[in-house]
Amino acid sequence: MARSSDRRRDVTVADVARLAGVSKATASRALGNYGAVSETVRERVATAARELDYRPNELARSMNTGRSMSIGVVVGDIENGYFGLAMRGITDTARRAGYDVVLANTSESVEAEIDAVKVLLDKRVDGLIISPASAYETQHLHDARDTGRPIVLLDRRLPGLDVPSVEVDIAPAARAATTALIESGHRRIAFISALTTDGPEFTGLPLGVSSVTDRLEGMLQALGAAGLDVSADLIRFGAVSRETTRQIVRQLFELPDPPTAVLASDSVIALDVLLALRERGLTVPDEVSFVAFDDFSWAELIDPPLTIVSQPVHQVGVTAAEVLLLMLQGGRPATQRHTLVADLVNRGSTGRPRLSARAARPQDAG
Repeated sequence: MARSSDRRRDVTVADVARLAGVSKATASRALGNYGAVSETVRERVATAARELDYRPNELARSMNTGRSMSIGVVVGDIENGYFGLAMRGITDTARRAGYDVVLANTSESVEAEIDAVKVLLDKRVDGLIISPASAYETQHLHDARDTGRPIVLLDRRLPGLDVPSVEVDIAPAARAATTALIESGHRRIAFISALTTDGPEFTGLPLGVSSVTDRLEGMLQALGAAGLDVSADLIRFGAVSRETTRQIVRQLFELPDPPTAVLASDSVIALDVLLALRERGLTVPDEVSFVAFDDFSWAELIDPPLTIVSQPVHQVGVTAAEVLLLMLQGGRPATQRHTLVADLVNRGSTGRPRLSARAARPQDAG
């Protein structure tokens, strides 16, 4: 068994300085790329660092330069394909600029978000990209902004917090999806979301998460344009697990006048809703039309392929990183709200509604 004294000692700046024949202070400036150092000396130090396989102490470097060359990203649910693809865009862009990315997942909990932001600030990240869990509890984000570190909001915006946001203008596509269902004859259209900030059922807009507000706003616009009333009993929140989603689907389809179409707010919910429908013996689209927000790898593989509202999620991540990098370089974004466009992609999961028992009954005379 090897003794600890036999283990390789970490190479220090002093070791690099000794091999390069310069002072420790000069080696620090050359390695940290700050201060006045001639190109000849800088190359000599770099050569020594390579020969010794030197790895910089990032904490020490951040204390010397005031920069850690890292950014923190806080998302609500990394299992949600939206955030996974957005993270790919963020990390690809950040790494090309020489930045590391530190990820924190909150499970859409404000308490977890508060802790995550504190930890990332303690780690001296240079900036933050955050998908806030709630518009109702934001003091920690105001405090983070007041530290002077730049912040960019991902997928969501917060009234009263003067920082840039990068979002998808999804209300028009949500309206288009609902309009298509209405034109096919649907009048009872359900909406299911994992939202946890506003209770289990819909009481009005806006909501605690702007991206859900936008989805519902588009849906309600389409209903209003068609002269249809908003049925609050068909708008359900809290679909945070397979079991809660199963309960929501059961409640919806045990209503006296159940829905004939369902809009699922994201890809995770879409899968859970489809499983719950299958458990109840309901087929798509013969008995229930189905539309999901977000495109995902299995949407075209199932039978029938799903009609979806497609968002440029990777580009959302790229844009968020680009905006933050611009701010880290001292620049100012041209606008505070950066919006990308969503599209409705019609496939095979929607059709005309099956006649309900109520519609099939003969109308009373007179």
